[in-house]
Amino acid sequence: MQRRKRVSSRHVVTQLNQLYDDYWEFILREYPLSATYLGDHRYDGALEDASEGAFLRRVALSRKYLAQLRSIEKPSSKPDLLNYELFERELEDNLEAAKFRPYLTPMTQQSGLQIDIPELVTYHPFRSLLDFENFSSRLRAFPRLVDQAIESMRMGIQAGIVLAKVTTEKIIPQLETNIVQDPKKLDLYKSVENIPPEINARDALRIRNDIEEAIRQSVVPAFEKLLAFFKEEYLPACRSDVGIWSLPDGNERYDYTVRHYTTTNLSSDEIHDLGLAELSRIHAEMRAIVDLIGFKGSLQDFISSLRKDRSLYNTTSDGLMAGFKKILEQMDAQLPLLFGRLPKAKYGFREIEAFRAEAAPDAYYYRPPEDGSRPAYFYVNTFRPEQRPKYTMEVLAYHEAVPGHHLQLAIQQELTDLPRFRRHGGYTAFIEGWALYSEELPKLVGFYKDALSDFGRLSFDAWRAARLVVDTGIHHKRWTRERAIQFFLESTALSELNIVSEVDRYIAWPGQALAYKVGQLRISELRAKAEKALGPRFDVRRFHDELLGDGALALDVLSNKMEHWIANESKVKC
Repeated sequence: MQRRKRVSSRHVVTQLNQLYDDYWEFILREYPLSATYLGDHRYDGALEDASEGAFLRRVALSRKYLAQLRSIEKPSSKPDLLNYELFERELEDNLEAAKFRPYLTPMTQQSGLQIDIPELVTYHPFRSLLDFENFSSRLRAFPRLVDQAIESMRMGIQAGIVLAKVTTEKIIPQLETNIVQDPKKLDLYKSVENIPPEINARDALRIRNDIEEAIRQSVVPAFEKLLAFFKEEYLPACRSDVGIWSLPDGNERYDYTVRHYTTTNLSSDEIHDLGLAELSRIHAEMRAIVDLIGFKGSLQDFISSLRKDRSLYNTTSDGLMAGFKKILEQMDAQLPLLFGRLPKAKYGFREIEAFRAEAAPDAYYYRPPEDGSRPAYFYVNTFRPEQRPKYTMEVLAYHEAVPGHHLQLAIQQELTDLPRFRRHGGYTAFIEGWALYSEELPKLVGFYKDALSDFGRLSFDAWRAARLVVDTGIHHKRWTRERAIQFFLESTALSELNIVSEVDRYIAWPGQALAYKVGQLRISELRAKAEKALGPRFDVRRFHDELLGDGALALDVLSNKMEHWIANESKVKC
């Protein structure tokens, strides 16, 4: 009996692993740009099918995968059971999201084809003749993608599911940037500026002509068509109210996004109040630094003085980039004091592309591909460097690169015993919660030596607390954009340029901004619990390795895992 049971258990796990593989193959096929980014080059000549029909087909397949999963007995081992439960959770979440027909609003100022296609040149391979031919095929497929997006947005207009006007107004200049007379002025043309010498001269000339023609005949006319649609049809139909509540199913949508991004059952009102409480705590810490510096006046007066003191801001993009490189070089050397396991993948630096810099955040992180063919990237916004303060550079670098996103995401991708849907997926509350938690970690190894940089760290923490108030304010309490901006001006030390960009981001992306502070607080609570339970035996490296050892988890799953680890560690004799 025992032997048959083991065989049966092994068969169950084999069935499940096959199902996870089938699902991941489905994801790669359906989203070929993601496949290319991850280093899978089987679909390098294709673009996504963004039609309603394709969306409905994906939903049907998700239902099929969920039915298949539930037809298989739950495995007995904890790691296999965790895979099962997280897969079920992912499919259930996909199906709940599908109710809101996301294809009706396929673009915001931060995402969509106007970002994806110009950015393609940064990660599509350009090593062989086939690579260039695939790139050309993608450019020539672009008009179809534009037609699908326009058709979806027209359906959105009819259904009353449209973007806020302020979001659409930020998309229009992004489209205009891609309308040129000379194809060589687009970043897409960079693909043929350095053709490898292995490609003979005749083929190289053909490639250049082909891609130049594809840009002129396919890409630019498609952008012209999309721009005309936005100006003539879409913008006039957009919402004047910025909150998601103004959509026909707005309240239900927001309730879903809150659950999705926080992986908790916290209500919008509870999150709003949590943000206010956190702001009060953080402002007290900021006030203590102001007193230490010796400034006479209120916290608001100090923040106002920071905004006016031009010596505290960068002057050139080169200086901004060099400053970040120096900060992270010093942090890299101290990472072994905080982690037992470090990622194999390296990271590099890039400037955010000019065509989207004005609407982009200060910085962000792009994970490395699975195949290791290039590093991860810390992208820096060098647009108007004179608006970028020096005293927040440390905290920004720690969040986006190390010990923040790069430590967590690169390590996750290297957990080869996990199924790929976990290695390349995860939960925003964990991913962004970890990065926010990581902002303070460098204090443990002697960083933030300058009081103003520590004030910058607290100002970023206040920014994330203010997000809880503003996001729920806009989408639940029906705040105006102006009220949200004013709240930020009064509650944080961010520049007005950043504040406007941030508020417009929350308008376009309801709920996502809630994940950071909610995740950070949970991780901090777990560390405090471990420190109390283990006392002098607490090892921050072991804690971090355990925390990151299963990839990004939902917060309830993370809590169960870490509390079990704390209990086991407590039993270990000195």
